[in-house]
Amino acid sequence: MEPIQDFASLISRLRSLKKRKRVVVVCPNDPHTEYVITRSLHEGFADFLLVADTPHLLNSEYIRLQYPDHVKVYEATSPDKAAQEAVSLIREGHADVLMKGIINTDNLLRAVLNKEYGILPKGNVLSHITVAQVPMYKKLLFFSDAAVIPRPTLPQFEAMLQYDLAVCRRMGIDAPRVALIHCTEKVNEKFPHTLDYVTLKERAAAGAYGTMYLDGPMDVKTACDAHSGEVKGISSPVVGHADLLIFPNIEAGNTFYKTVSLFGDANMAGMLRGTTVPVVVPSRADSGNSKYYSLALACVAG
Repeated sequence: MEPIQDFASLISRLRSLKKRKRVVVVCPNDPHTEYVITRSLHEGFADFLLVADTPHLLNSEYIRLQYPDHVKVYEATSPDKAAQEAVSLIREGHADVLMKGIINTDNLLRAVLNKEYGILPKGNVLSHITVAQVPMYKKLLFFSDAAVIPRPTLPQFEAMLQYDLAVCRRMGIDAPRVALIHCTEKVNEKFPHTLDYVTLKERAAAGAYGTMYLDGPMDVKTACDAHSGEVKGISSPVVGHADLLIFPNIEAGNTFYKTVSLFGDANMAGMLRGTTVPVVVPSRADSGNSKYYSLALACVAG
């Protein structure tokens, strides 16, 4: 399978599968979410289970009437009840992806992470994966974690890496090139994450993560610009060709996310992993396109 190198190719790949993913959407009645639903239905890669609170039920019924064979509607008395119903539908095997609509993220995650009826298996790490299509870069760029883990421990770094590698491979990247991000190329005990990077590299060299290339610490420019590596005298399969960036903390990851989307004019997609199915939790400030590509990404990963 050829690697998917842009979001247009991602949609084409989904359409070519000729098997619709089942998506349950919590409180789907805001303009951006309705846009995502109708566009996905038009492209033909998803069926939808819409869990709407009572005041917005008619909006969802209107969508169902337009696509009666591909949309089901469920009524809930409140957003919290809608989140609980959506999680129950996932647990009962009725859907492959969970998506947030107008409900607050905290309310949705309360249901997702509930120890009794949630969808995060005991012992799993919850992490966020972002994919950026940056105009100045030659392919899609994956990175973690910009939204969930404040300062990853070694087990959390390893979980992030394994989730991201799995998604990269589902996107056709057989041997992902992974950069462990830091402000310099030096390992220093003053920055404990660089010591974790050494351990990750040792495990990668021993084959723990399958076929892939992993190197670091290095900065983002070195990871994505071959000339920077040449100037610094760094020779690595990762330098200038990174598929995946692992950031040392949420401040770095989130700042990179906001910077490339605002000043780099990047299209973005993101989802949560560690749960039994991908969870799409877009920000209210995300564009309709970003939410649409996030759902498409989740449909490939799920």
